[in-house]
Order: sequence, then structure tokens, then C-alpha cells
Amino acid sequence: MKLKFNIEYNTVSGEELMLNVFVGVDCSDCKPRVYRMSTADGRHWSCALENFHSESHPVITYYYSVSSGGRMVRREWMLYMHRLEFSVLKASSYEVNDMWMDMPSASWLYSSAFSGCVNRAQLQMIPPTSYTSVVRLLVHAPQLREGEHLVVTGNHDALGMWNVAEGVPMIEHSVNEWMVDLDAALFSENALEFKFVAVNDTDKGIFFWEKGNNRVFRTCLSRPGEVRAYSLRNADFDIAPRRLAGTLVPVFSLRSEKSFGVGDFGDLRKMVDWVARTGQRVLQILPVNDTTTTHTWKDSYPYSCISVFALHPQYADLSRLSPVSDKKVRLQYEALREELNALPAIDYERVGKAKLEYLRILYKQEGRKVLSTDAFAAFFSDNNYWLVPYARYCSLRDSYGTAEFQLWPEHNRWDESERKALSDPKNKMFQDVAFYYYVQFILYTQLRDVHDYAVLQGVILKGDIPIGVNRNGCDVWQEPEYFNLDGQAGAPPDAFSDNGQNWEFPTYNWQRMLEDGCLWWIRRLRHMSVFFDAYRIDHVLGFFRIWEIPVEAVDARIGHFSPSLGLTREEIEAYGLHFREQLFVEPFITENVVKEVFGKQSGKVADTYLDHSHSDVYRLKPEYATQRLIYAAFENCTSAEDLAVRDGLCSLVSGVLFVRDHREPLKFHPRISAQFDYAYKALGEADRKAFNRLYDDYFYRRNNQFWYREAMKKLPVITQATNMLACAEDLGMVPECVAWVMDELRILSLELQTMPKQWGERFANLDRFPYRSVCTISTHDTATMRQWWDEDRERAKYYYNVMLGMQGEAPHPMPGWLAREIIGRHMACPSMICVIAIQDWMAVDERLRRPDADAERVNVPANSHHYWRYRMHVNIEDLLTDISFCKNVKDMVVQGGRG
Repeated sequence: MKLKFNIEYNTVSGEELMLNVFVGVDCSDCKPRVYRMSTADGRHWSCALENFHSESHPVITYYYSVSSGGRMVRREWMLYMHRLEFSVLKASSYEVNDMWMDMPSASWLYSSAFSGCVNRAQLQMIPPTSYTSVVRLLVHAPQLREGEHLVVTGNHDALGMWNVAEGVPMIEHSVNEWMVDLDAALFSENALEFKFVAVNDTDKGIFFWEKGNNRVFRTCLSRPGEVRAYSLRNADFDIAPRRLAGTLVPVFSLRSEKSFGVGDFGDLRKMVDWVARTGQRVLQILPVNDTTTTHTWKDSYPYSCISVFALHPQYADLSRLSPVSDKKVRLQYEALREELNALPAIDYERVGKAKLEYLRILYKQEGRKVLSTDAFAAFFSDNNYWLVPYARYCSLRDSYGTAEFQLWPEHNRWDESERKALSDPKNKMFQDVAFYYYVQFILYTQLRDVHDYAVLQGVILKGDIPIGVNRNGCDVWQEPEYFNLDGQAGAPPDAFSDNGQNWEFPTYNWQRMLEDGCLWWIRRLRHMSVFFDAYRIDHVLGFFRIWEIPVEAVDARIGHFSPSLGLTREEIEAYGLHFREQLFVEPFITENVVKEVFGKQSGKVADTYLDHSHSDVYRLKPEYATQRLIYAAFENCTSAEDLAVRDGLCSLVSGVLFVRDHREPLKFHPRISAQFDYAYKALGEADRKAFNRLYDDYFYRRNNQFWYREAMKKLPVITQATNMLACAEDLGMVPECVAWVMDELRILSLELQTMPKQWGERFANLDRFPYRSVCTISTHDTATMRQWWDEDRERAKYYYNVMLGMQGEAPHPMPGWLAREIIGRHMACPSMICVIAIQDWMAVDERLRRPDADAERVNVPANSHHYWRYRMHVNIEDLLTDISFCKNVKDMVVQGGRG
């Protein structure tokens, strides 16, 4: 058989087009066969493959790329490539006339969130045909919804003579791409006019004609055995874009009658039922990765994962496992379960200990049997690249005490030679780690089953990707070359925290990651796609630049963006600010500063912690020169007076105008929020103005193009690694280039009315939210709706009068009808997805919501040691049977035009 590929694509001198062909259906783990295409004019390209045998390959998948100087410089969108199906029984040749496929403008409709959950594409192979010669039409129609199919009709009897009921139905053979094989005899006479029509499967009387003029196909003479395929421009319909509603709730916060003191994957399945029952389409959760390092409540922080692949053992649904055979032990654990489940909040330490002990009992009881199953063998084969080192890590971690844990990775590097021994069930080392294989197999199976169930219910399960990893975790231990351990990641001072946030994560060695093709990220995303159809990119700004903090710092005030274009001495002085390195880079400590910070204790503080330098100027003694040293000196102090001194000394450390670059010591960065510190206040008026000009240019203009290029090295690879729907958390100090990248890559933004992105606004205008966004009222990092309503009564009154158009004083506490009004307005906004936290949903029902609104807070970002233990006070079973509440929620969803 002969294959010929034609495509129209404009190139410049030195560029050529390449055809990249995968043989067979699955092309995920193989390299394509590459063929050079030819052209006579640099625009029309073709390639012929002679003697192609299609008998053993009913499908080939392929894409086009542009090469220059032997290097690929561009390629098509890779998530859904071209497919050529060999369905014509007596075909001797196929000639394909393609269109270049860039990322579609509505790429989200190709995500598994839409094609797998909401619209539920039913892909089929086109049936064989016995036509002597064939014209094949291919067209994309991404607007079609579940229960609709495409029909072609036109000015020929074989096409129904414009009668939709008599038109030719098409087959969706690839996501959103429809295909039909027509008898080439239709095209051998006069020009054929036709159109595509979207038809409802249930009620054939409901249909939509595509917009625009009739399509015209000119005379096409075909010889017997020829198949000519034509990719046509998209079919465009007057169909409103889909808008969805959803719920945000951490898995650990779920509560059911069978929970073991913490939400689990069984509870998540029940929550899918509630979301579906109330007409919602999205269930968003926080990260569910293992965070266990110390086995204390400090491990409750879900964004400090020790493995980006392993799931947290606390989420195992024990009720779905075999019962413990010892009746006495079984009854003891049932009593403990009831006790822990009755607590108002999570007791992280007791729950974690109890569940792990229970799993060890089950492993001893049935572990060998489970690990000998075909299901486990398949799981191990697909996941051993992360599972083996993770299990070894856990085994080593448990052999060390908590006190030594911070040091052990330095002495126990991962050795790839161990992998073979740890993978062989007959080897003793296998038995040392097999328990962790067993636990992860259970967790993997349970979460995958929840995902599969959610898909059947038409619910999008949305996961969360933390921006960082625990510096003492398995990922850093296994592949240290991908991380910089000489810095800490965090966030600069903002509305959440005056001192910023120090997450204590290592920063990424992006240069090395990019050299390896971002393989670590690709594996991470593909692993997530087993469980989720959408994901939230935590702190997407970190892909542009991360706030990097010195390892000797405790808070985030003396960090700087990395990478970023630091300023040289000459550049600083070009703004009119004479650069005095010692004065600007070292902590500014004068006698007046000491008095203002420490008040009555200033004399004692100066004598104990400071050295006199000259005049009225002081410097910190060497043993207190960093925040880490200061914290160590005050480690055993608990009085308010001592802690005030500690915090005051830390503020002195950060009292600089410029921060020296961590890696380029001759470059400097203006210290974030320096205008509020003493070093700035000591400047003359002219120097202040010069510093402000420099400051504004540095943070809002200087790095824009640089950060754009940095993000475009990383995010295209990451967001196109899977077909999950990419959403981003883009709050905070957002440079202009972030919007450029997110628009280019079709990433959904995050919109909060209480955190407007337009400068000078107190609240964002809901009507101006972009369609390609996720809107919400509160997140896990903010106050709940009821909390922020009472935090600032003047601000609440402004919102009540101006944003809601209500008269008089704002009612406090927030009544249920007002919560419903606010949620209803958010539901009506243009955003593609409106996600409401479970606490805010329950705020509409005064008999159901928690009496104490402050008990519903999930996280306080200003507190780096916050205990993540919020738990719903209502069982999911009770939510499911609460007809009034379910109807209330569903009414808001329907009235908002979502579903």
C-alpha cells in the first residue's frame, strides 16, 4: 500500500517539515519513525511512503514537526495527534491532506475533565467500507456535549438533500474529531455543498447547524482503490460554553459513619455521590501525598510531601479491607475508631499510629497473598521506579529515631544497585520493605477506584500539585541533583503574612531538570492522571521565579526571587541612588532603632546581643548574626517577653535595603517591603524617590521578559504531559508575564472577589472574571466566607452596600440568606468553574452550619507550624439524606446556569 501525506505550512529559509509516525494505537513509550518531507515552494509539503503494510496495523498515529539545522524547532500539539485508520477493504493507496494542529483555542474541551467526565466521549473505530474509492472527511467539533453526535448533510441524495434526519452520521474516532468515509463517486461530477450538524441522540428533533456559509467540495476524480482524506476547519456552533460548579474539601476533613478519625478514600467516594446529587461537576481536594517524617502532628502539613508519588497511609479506607481475624483485636480497634471518629478535629498522631498498626496486622495476616496477585504484579511493574526507593526510604526512616532523622539522608544516599534486591520477593531486603509495597498498593487501588467511580458519575476529580517537596524526603534523597539544598522556597510578605512564608522546601535545580527533559515532572503528572482529570498548580509563580530564602533565615523577609536579574552597583547608581554597600546590605541598627524595637528592654538587649560599631551604630554579635542562630539561642524560652526579644532580633537581621544575590555576590536585589523598615526611613527624600523608582522597575518591569522565557521552558512540557485540565493558583505578587503565559498555554486562573487583581480595587467585579478561570469565595489558605465577613466590619459594610447593592448596616454574624446571595452571584459569574468550599456551602443553612465559624479554618499561612486538623462536623451520609440542603445547593447550581 502507498501512503501520501500533504500539508500546507509556511516555512522560512533553512526550515523543513518532518513527518513523525507511530505504528499502532499506543505510542506513549516508543519513538516515532521520522521522514523528511519535500516541497517546491516552502509552503506545500508532501511525503510518500511506499509498500506500507497495514494488515497488522489498523491505525497509525503521527504528527508534523519543523526542523532547522538538524534540530527540531517546533512541533504540533502532542496531546491528540493525527490518526489514520485503514478501514477501506480494497484500498491500494491513501492520500492524506492535513492541517497543522496547534494547541486549540478551546484546549480545555480536549482535556479528560471534559472528554472523559463531562462530555464522556465514546470513541469508535470507523467501520470497514467496501466502496471502490473513498473520500474521507475529518473535522473537529469540540463544542458537542454528551449525548450529541455529528451528521453531514448537503445537496446530494446520498447526503440527505439538506434533510438532517437523512444525513450521514459521523464517527468520533479521536477526542472531538469526527470522521466519515463517503463514496468518491459523489464528488466526481459537480461541486458538492454540505454542512455539519450537531444532533441530539435522544431527541433527533434537537439539532444545531454549524455557523457560516455552506462548505464546498470541488470535483475529485478518484481511481479504484484510492482513499483521499481531508482535514477540514473546525465545525463552529452557537452552543454556549459549559460552566461547571464544584466543591472544595480536603480529604482529611471528610467525615462519615465509618471513618477512622480522619477522612479517607472511602469517604471521598461518598463525597462524589453528594457532588453528583447536587448537580455539581467538580470535586477538588488538597494534596494526598505521604508527608510522614516525624510521626507527629507537624507532619499534618499536606504540602510538605516526602514523595510526589506515594499516597498518605492515613487515607486508607480500612472498611474496604479484610477484617482482622482476631476478634478481640478487631473489637479493640472498632472501639478506638468510634472514639477517634467522635473527636471534633483530627488527632493526627493517634490516628496515624492506629491506622499504621492496623495495616501491619493486615499485612501479617494477608500480605504475602496480596503481593502474589497479578494485580499487584501489574502495579509494581508500572510503579517500581518510585515505589522501590520510597519503600527503602521508609524502612531507613523508621530505623532512625526522630531526633536523628534530620541528619540521616546525608549518610544514606539512594543506591540504584539496591533496586534489584528490593524487587525480588525471594530476597531478604524485599521483606524489609514489602509492607510499604502493600500499603501503597492498597492506597493506589482505592484512589484509582474512586476516580473511576467519579468518571461514571460525571464528576471531575481535581487534585493539587504542591510547588515544593520536603527537603528530607524521598525525592531529594533519591535524585538530589534536581534540588538546591542551599536555599529555601517560600513566598514574600503579602496580605497573608507580614513576614512572608518560609516553606523550608529546597528550590529546584531547573537547569538539570531541563537537561533531562523534565522527566521527573512528566512522571509526576502522568502518575497523577491515574487519579485525577484536573489539577491545581500550587503557586504557579514558582515556575516563573521562586522566592528563595537563605538557609540561615527563619522568615521570608530577606529572600529574593530566583532566578531574577539582580542589579549591579552601576545599575543601582543609574537610578540616582549612591550605593553604599555596608549601609544598604548590612542590618541597619542604630540606638534609636533599638529603642523603638525593644522599648524598656533596649539597654539589656544592646548589652547582651549587640556589639557597638561606631557613633550610635550597632551590629549583631556573631553568635546572633542570623535568624537561625537567634532561634537556637531562644529554643527553650517560652515567656512572651523572651519571644518578643527573639522576634525583635530577627527583625533587625532583615533590616536591610538590599539583599545580596545568593549565587552572584556582586549583584543585589531590593529587599521586599523595605519601605516599611528603618533603613529606608533613614534615607533622604531624594534617595527615597530613587529607591522607589528602582523598586517598582525591579519588581514589575525589569524581569518580565526574563521570567516569561523561564516559564515557557517549563510549563509547556508540564501542562502537555497529560490530558488533565490545568488550573493554576496565581495569587500574590503577580508579574505581568504570568497572564501572557497562562493565556498562551490555556491554563485556568484563580479568581477571588476578595483578592482583586486590578490595582486599587477593594473587591473584584464578578462580571469581569474571565471564562478561562476558576472562581471561589475562600480557599484553604484564607478565612472562610463567614470569617472574613466578621474580620473587618467596615469592609463587610462596603461589600454589603456597594457590591451587593443592599441598604443599611451589614448583618452580623452572616445570616444564611446572605451566604446564599453571595454564592448565587458567584455561580452566575462567567468563570468556567465555580468551586465553593464545603464550609461555605454549609453557611447557607443555619441549622446545619457549625456554630463557631473560627473552627472551620483550614490553614493560617502566617503560622508556619499550623496544625492542619479541620474536620467536617456533619457525616456525609447525613448530607446525602438532607433533602432540604441538597435542594438548596442544587437550586443555586441550576440558577447559576451551571452543570
